[in-house]
Amino acid sequence: MTPLDISVLPPDHPLRDGRTAGSPLIRAYRGDRPEIRPVWFMRQAGRSLPEYRELRLGTGMLDACLNPELASEITVQPVRRHGVDAAIFFSDIVVPVKLAGVDVRIVPGRGPVFDAPIRSASDVLRLPPLDPDALAPIREAVARAVAELGGTPLIAFGGAPFTLASYLVEGGPSKDQLRARTMMYADPHSWAGLLNWCADITGAFIRAQVEAGASAAQLFDSWVGSLSRRDYQRRVLPHSERALSALRGFEVPKVHFGVDSAQILDLMAGIADVVGVDWRLPLDEADQRLGGTVPLQGNIDPALLAAPWPTLAAHVRDVLDRGASAPSHVVNLGHGVPPDTDPDVLTRIVELVHELG
Repeated sequence: MTPLDISVLPPDHPLRDGRTAGSPLIRAYRGDRPEIRPVWFMRQAGRSLPEYRELRLGTGMLDACLNPELASEITVQPVRRHGVDAAIFFSDIVVPVKLAGVDVRIVPGRGPVFDAPIRSASDVLRLPPLDPDALAPIREAVARAVAELGGTPLIAFGGAPFTLASYLVEGGPSKDQLRARTMMYADPHSWAGLLNWCADITGAFIRAQVEAGASAAQLFDSWVGSLSRRDYQRRVLPHSERALSALRGFEVPKVHFGVDSAQILDLMAGIADVVGVDWRLPLDEADQRLGGTVPLQGNIDPALLAAPWPTLAAHVRDVLDRGASAPSHVVNLGHGVPPDTDPDVLTRIVELVHELG
């Protein structure tokens, strides 16, 4: 089990005062195998929960993220409903972009949209720094959630620089990140500057959550599957490492998750303590690729959440069996909860995982 230096955390931090240090999630993230296998779900805060939809009624996504009372309540809702072993901070990867002063809106059914995309060197140079005081609503929301969660750890949330840069360059979601990848080759200097900016604001965003009480942190790279291994290693990985380096001195467990990232799992593991695996790669194969040395998180296929329960239960058991080969395993989905998922199905998964131990 990897030692965890918590001496630099504030005295009232949940890892330091004992609330979360011995929790199943933190033990598993450190490479231990607790009595029950911990489980939580990506995109568990909201989406499929009727209480979330009722709370969000009439409130835009970014407005909800920046309202400490709303954000903390939404963060805690899945813990109450499903009995999961961790909360993930309710937010969006573009929140630090907005807090830095860049205009962005979230269009329902589409996602983040930038009416003035970043396409040139001058665009990159105009990007404003993030004022630490702008993170006050984030700190307050985290503190509120942590106070209610007690011994259940909160995981800090942040978007990886490549995915964030892709939104900024494309102007919104993209299937292939063609403009972003073109900029990466056509203007490598501006590309590096853009990713450094993204790394710095994401790093500050995650650090603020940890300082306010988060017991772990996860970096999400939703679009990394569009990159070759070589491009990721040379033109993206150093910036993801820069984002996570914002936690230097705050030795909380760091998780890195990327969609369609089987070809770069070992590189991701080099900058994090835990690697999230999507549904495409069985966990035992992921463990083999990583030399049996890295705690894993994943990887129930979200498509099976709507399957008959016997089919889904058999799949969950298979995930648990394959995850048993790793040093430790945190059960999760291979991506996010689909919005039309029956919440009771998620609760049954949690109960099954805990029952199987």
